[in-house]
Amino acid sequence: MFLGTHSPRLDEKGRIILPAKFREELAGGLVLTRGQERCIYVFSEQEFARVHEQMREAPISSKQARDYIRVFLSGASDEVPDKQGRVTIPATLREYAGLGRELAVIGAGTRAEIWDAQAWNEYLAEKETAFSETDDAIPGIL
Repeated sequence: MFLGTHSPRLDEKGRIILPAKFREELAGGLVLTRGQERCIYVFSEQEFARVHEQMREAPISSKQARDYIRVFLSGASDEVPDKQGRVTIPATLREYAGLGRELAVIGAGTRAEIWDAQAWNEYLAEKETAFSETDDAIPGIL
């Protein structure tokens, strides 16, 4: 399970050092792809295979499903971390997420997410108030 918030930097070659807590699960390989809210999703190979299997069950007659799958999979890149735990983020994904040098890598349970640090801080500031004021159970969560 991916948990916590980490603050790596993007190097001049477009690489990040994965948080130490995430390396074991991602050592065998990972998949980077477009995430919602302009972040990058990071899946272990096993989790990505599970997500892909769910997508395969979507009806091909659904335009919304076709559109989502196209965007999601066309941005996907399979990577293997080097011995130092570094992973190259493809230029198209760096551009999509608006990544600068300062990053936030957050744990989101079954995946990690890579955010530009400023974008993450703005998102979090906006959402923390709603989070703290939530008084109804969210279906499927609480």
